[in-house]
Amino acid sequence: MTYHSLANPPDPTSGHLTGTGGMFHAFYEKKSNQNNGSIIMVRTVAVIGAGPSGLTSIKSCLDEGLEPTCFESSEDIGGLWRFKEHLDPGRANIYQSVIINSSKEMMSYSDFPPPAHLPNNMHHSQLLIYLRLYAETFDLFKHIVFQTTVVSVRQRPDFPVSGQWEVETERTEGQRESQVFDAVMVCTGHFTQPHLPLKDFPGIEEFEGRYLHSWEYRSAEGLQGKRVVVVGIGNSGGDIAVDASRVAEQVYLSTRKGAWVVSRVGAGGLPGDLVGTSRLDKLLQKLFPSWITWMMEKNLNQSFDHRLYGLQPKHGFFAQIPVVNDDLPGRIISGRVLIKPNIGEIRGSSVAFEDGSVVDKVDVVVFATGYNYDFPFLPSGLLANSSHRLSLYRNVFPPGLARPSLAVVGFVCNLGAINPLAEMQARWATRVFKGLLTLPSEEAMLQDIKRDTSTLQNRFACLERHPLQVDHIPYLDSMAEELGVRPNLLGLLLREPGVGLRVLLGPCTPYQYRLRGPGQWDGARQAILTQWERVAQPFRTRMAAQPESKTRASCSLRLTLTLSGAVLLLTLYTRHSLSSLLSHPTGLLYKLYSPSETMWGWK
Repeated sequence: MTYHSLANPPDPTSGHLTGTGGMFHAFYEKKSNQNNGSIIMVRTVAVIGAGPSGLTSIKSCLDEGLEPTCFESSEDIGGLWRFKEHLDPGRANIYQSVIINSSKEMMSYSDFPPPAHLPNNMHHSQLLIYLRLYAETFDLFKHIVFQTTVVSVRQRPDFPVSGQWEVETERTEGQRESQVFDAVMVCTGHFTQPHLPLKDFPGIEEFEGRYLHSWEYRSAEGLQGKRVVVVGIGNSGGDIAVDASRVAEQVYLSTRKGAWVVSRVGAGGLPGDLVGTSRLDKLLQKLFPSWITWMMEKNLNQSFDHRLYGLQPKHGFFAQIPVVNDDLPGRIISGRVLIKPNIGEIRGSSVAFEDGSVVDKVDVVVFATGYNYDFPFLPSGLLANSSHRLSLYRNVFPPGLARPSLAVVGFVCNLGAINPLAEMQARWATRVFKGLLTLPSEEAMLQDIKRDTSTLQNRFACLERHPLQVDHIPYLDSMAEELGVRPNLLGLLLREPGVGLRVLLGPCTPYQYRLRGPGQWDGARQAILTQWERVAQPFRTRMAAQPESKTRASCSLRLTLTLSGAVLLLTLYTRHSLSSLLSHPTGLLYKLYSPSETMWGWK
């Protein structure tokens, strides 16, 4: 089968998927429960939410021959990424200036490469275009019921035998309806319940200005000439501080612990998350964690000194998700944003900080203090806590169910894109629904959750406010291993070295998980081979002349040296003898694997 061009995305009716996960399975499948070995019929699945996680869950159901019905409370798809003109409590919200932090190749679905013309880091409106193309291509809209809110999800009286759920919904007009489903996929995300810890800010109730949570922030309109304090230096806090600073008299960004700040623009002007995110990079990080952390922080401080700028945190780079912001250093150096410590108290219109400094005549305080999570439609106690995390096996399945027929999809965060993780969760969950994969016993799942929580507590800082964090490649690989879709690196290097080297040395793009096994896609290899072309395409708005010294001969020589170096690197990798890389592994990898000049259109 030929690779689908990005102007003509894959046609779901063309036999696009092969293997046991194909779309043409019979709708009725037998499922064997791991607890008592009885046989039940699985056919219908309720999917709650039509955001990125919900869409891929619908498709995963279809790929496995199931019948999904998706309930979406709003009038359109997109979830978090669809800008809403009016605030609606209980729904995710974004501000007008949002640009996605992950590049298009890293955030794409594994069998649907993004159109080449789209920019690498898209505005939220362009990401919505991609999601709409995905839904249209795979005919997902007909499975979505819009303006319908799920009110409750309850186990049927015969749940230990049937595994079925009664789902009650309410239309916007007020009509209620109950339906029975064989399984449920919860895809509502975790940006709907603002965390507003007002008790931690004495005097806020008597504040003479206006205060709001970042969930309410729409744009800088109305902040002209104002003094604005932004509390919290996560991605939202950084974005809002920069956005407001373009019109405000002064913006103060208050942070308790500081943060590492990275740019979307990486080495050589490439998308930052395409550089240093290969499987080999991950191996180096695992073998030499302290040294890799030191190197990363050293490189970041060469861009701008975090200590000088008042941003230096106590934790290491990999211990917490960094702030992705291209403009914050520029707003600090120009004085438009002033970094301040935590707020001590608020007195009238004055804000006193813990270092004793005071800012008078503050007009607006924006709390970028994160979100709580809640599933009000689920039975109380179904999603128990493990420490400060939800007790979910692999962040997906509640371990106490007699039948594994409810899955939570997309309820994670990581240093990377969420879409590939949600897609992998959905692929895994639907095969568990069908009985093609078996979960361990409840006791074993609880022990796994306990070990995972302990590991994360040691691995990441501030896990209380980031209880959903996972390690991107290891998490994907662990689920892919069970699914039988983890790329066979040695086999690829032997059979298809061009693909194998890109899987080893290149960015870990989602297409790697469609090379084999259930849901295998014939276009995955071509998607990997052409991923740098899609990266280059948006830059081709003006073709700069190639310097005379850049001849075709030099390009050929570079290609030869690249392949020779890659073979040498592979030899070192397979023998676990990496000492020769210790001087500059990131630089060496970039030189070996950076796109060639011809890719950028040079002649």
